[in-house]
Amino acid sequence: MALSREQMAMRVARELRDGDYVNLGIGIPTLVANYIPAGIEVMLQSENGLLGMGEFPDETAVDADLINAGKQTVTAVKGASFFSSADSFAMIRGGHVDLTVLGAFEVDVTGAIASWMIPGKLIKGMGGAMDLVAGARNIIVTMMHADKAGNSKLLPQCTLPLTGVGCINTVLTDLALLHIHDGAFHLKELAPGVTIDEIRAKTAGKLVIPQQVATMVF
Repeated sequence: MALSREQMAMRVARELRDGDYVNLGIGIPTLVANYIPAGIEVMLQSENGLLGMGEFPDETAVDADLINAGKQTVTAVKGASFFSSADSFAMIRGGHVDLTVLGAFEVDVTGAIASWMIPGKLIKGMGGAMDLVAGARNIIVTMMHADKAGNSKLLPQCTLPLTGVGCINTVLTDLALLHIHDGAFHLKELAPGVTIDEIRAKTAGKLVIPQQVATMVF
């Protein structure tokens, strides 16, 4: 059974480390803010100039002036700070973000990512993705394993315009957790109810399957 968006965010949240400065991309990544594990403290950074972003507010706590880079209303934790987007990007470009979690259209076996443009479709621009893949120390991609037609999004080579090259080492899909190295996707964990045969069928890029593969527990 494929993971829900919330389960994907929960699994990615387990990769956070105490003291990390973390940037969350638009879409599924933003949900990670709701699942920070107990006992660790991270500072969530947003490109529009917020360090110390909290979980999404309920209806009673919405502040229309407090938004993330995707224009979603958010909360701020104790100790949060606000600054210009120029300062925010200086933080990213200066290598001060430990981890960024991004969505993607495609990822390939070389660690390249295509996340910002589908030719022929109207787009607003790349946003901060190119800066994040170049400046963050670690990058995790969250995405569907295949598109709506069943075509794999884990490829031998990306076909869409690239956001970055050789920068992705971990992919969490709705079916599995995989690491990328040595020109292949290495299967690490399966979503509950998902079979290795399903992963094989839906992974177009080279796939390495170890003898033992763990199943995610929620």
